[in-house]
Amino acid sequence: MRKHIKILWLSVLFLNLCGLGYAKMFTDQSGQSVEVKKPFTRIISLYGAHTENLFSLGLDKEIIGVSQNEVYPRKAMTKPDFSYHDDAEKFMAVRPDLVLIRPMIAISYESFVTRLRKAGITVVSLQPVSLDDMYEYWKILGLLTGKENRAYEMIRIFKNTMGKIESLAGTIPHEKRKRVYFEAIHEKMKTFSPDSMAIFALEKAGGINIAYDATPRRNSNIAVYGKERILARAAETDVYLAQNGRMNYGSAERIKQEPGFYTIKAVKNNQIHIIDELIVSRPTLRLARGAFEIGSALYPDVFTPDIWQEIRGTQYLFVDEEKPDRKLKPNKLGIVSPQF
Repeated sequence: MRKHIKILWLSVLFLNLCGLGYAKMFTDQSGQSVEVKKPFTRIISLYGAHTENLFSLGLDKEIIGVSQNEVYPRKAMTKPDFSYHDDAEKFMAVRPDLVLIRPMIAISYESFVTRLRKAGITVVSLQPVSLDDMYEYWKILGLLTGKENRAYEMIRIFKNTMGKIESLAGTIPHEKRKRVYFEAIHEKMKTFSPDSMAIFALEKAGGINIAYDATPRRNSNIAVYGKERILARAAETDVYLAQNGRMNYGSAERIKQEPGFYTIKAVKNNQIHIIDELIVSRPTLRLARGAFEIGSALYPDVFTPDIWQEIRGTQYLFVDEEKPDRKLKPNKLGIVSPQF
């Protein structure tokens, strides 16, 4: 059985401490027990999704550092940048009480993490894989920062928004639903795991995942599929969807030029759609926007811009509420992420 994130919430275990009221404990994805006696107030985030979610929880001044590839929200791009390639002394110099990382960092840069912990800095490793993981992840971020109520509000808003998207998709007869191949990494012919957040978004938008039999790559959103299996389903692929970003430089031209792909129904019919990976691969509120964008690609007459405005309404769904003509400066790597 595939191992999930295993943020062992311990039902958010409450421990009575003499004279200290209570503390809350959980086990992070790297197996480290974390005790929260009070909210952390000097936080460095080394993953863009952590950063975005911290802002969604209503934090700002508490975030004293972010990773070098931040693109959203715009305030994140004004924060000092840090990297796990930096010397640990750089972190210690700004006196963080919490550093948020991903399991990849904990595994590949163990000595760096150990130095931070020996300096008395709490390091927490988190990266959800499935939708249920994402909800628990938001709760843990809320616990760490004293924003538990806001974390539950994020879950409520997200579920409500996704419910409206699913209702829209429900108006499309099953026999008219589009069969989709969703490219995660073109170079290695990888798609998304069947229980990943990206496939959740696709299916909620009324798409049928033709790579339902993809095998997950370890504890990851990514699954190996291969060209042979893609071409075996060429005739039934109505839409070829590809994410684009740091993980996959997807483009319609690249897909069209791939040897053998001219046989794919979607390629023949010019039904290739590119979507920003930040709104389909990251565990943030903007996953709802990703689902709607997928719906717009598959069923443009149903998922219209006016409908999105109605769905979003006055809800506090995203950190930045940008006007359509507003421009963002690229981040340090020259990448600009769309604002929704």
